[in-house]
Amino acid sequence: MANDLALSVKDLKTFFYTNKRCNKALNGVSFEIRKGKTLGVVGESGCGKSVTASSIMQLLPRLSRIEEGSITYHSERGDIRIDELERDGAEMRSIRGEEIAMIFQDPMTALNPVYSVGFQIGEALQYHTDLTKKQRGERVIELLTAMGIPSPGERAKQFPHNYSGGMRQRAMIAMAMSCNPKILIADEPTTALDVTIQAQIFNLMNKLKSENDTAIMLITHDMGVIAELADDVAVMYMGNIVEAGTVDDVLRRPQHPYTRALLDSIPILGRGRDQDIKSIRGATPDPYERPKGCQFAPRCDFATDACEVMPTEEAVTDTHRVMCHRYKEIFENA
Repeated sequence: MANDLALSVKDLKTFFYTNKRCNKALNGVSFEIRKGKTLGVVGESGCGKSVTASSIMQLLPRLSRIEEGSITYHSERGDIRIDELERDGAEMRSIRGEEIAMIFQDPMTALNPVYSVGFQIGEALQYHTDLTKKQRGERVIELLTAMGIPSPGERAKQFPHNYSGGMRQRAMIAMAMSCNPKILIADEPTTALDVTIQAQIFNLMNKLKSENDTAIMLITHDMGVIAELADDVAVMYMGNIVEAGTVDDVLRRPQHPYTRALLDSIPILGRGRDQDIKSIRGATPDPYERPKGCQFAPRCDFATDACEVMPTEEAVTDTHRVMCHRYKEIFENA
């Protein structure tokens, strides 16, 4: 249903320009995030996951631009084309943080070292809500408490360098969740956290999802997290979504050789130490010296001459799509 969509991205192309060379970081990416659902985005480092998030937030570096495609935010006041908004214009600033929020990958660079953590969380509330100074202070303490930060009243007055890596990450998450956004983009939100705190953060994200109908885009390397939290999955490789579908489609019936290779490289609980864990051969190609045709072909065990032409996206089922010339015969012979 169209009215359950929070965000639609269609044929998005984001290119980076350096030293007269062009890196096609995103080369035709399409996906949808539904209200109250989690889209998990997986793939190796450098595949375009964070660039996708930065494109949606209009936080791209200066020497980059969205060349083609559209990013449509389906807000309560109508559809808004984010790709057409001025990067630092008033409308984009009012959406960013309040309606679409992001948990950044590195909290040390995302937090300002010269302001207290409480001030920085309160600043988002001051800009986007009508709360009084006293109410903002109470909300900051409430958020830090929810994140499992001890002595939140004292901690709110401290600076990022007084926090451990995990605590900075939690403060960053508190800031993103402060205004109960309609869309939450979480770029590897639990990288620096131990498993007990990870579980708390994921519970909080699920609570936000169920209570506020928040749509979540979860970027991660962890297939276990995807299996546990995601409703839909998009597998990225070299600026393309090579496979997408429901979590059941992608994890139980993977069609693309890259998705299979990712799943084969993960140990399975209960199979003991003798299980065969396969690494993906080769390395991600240089983005300035890309292979001809299918980007995964040089590392693929099933590549043929046909793979020298870029495959088009094909529908496996109504909810499952894949970019591979040979997916039918590979799946049948698996």
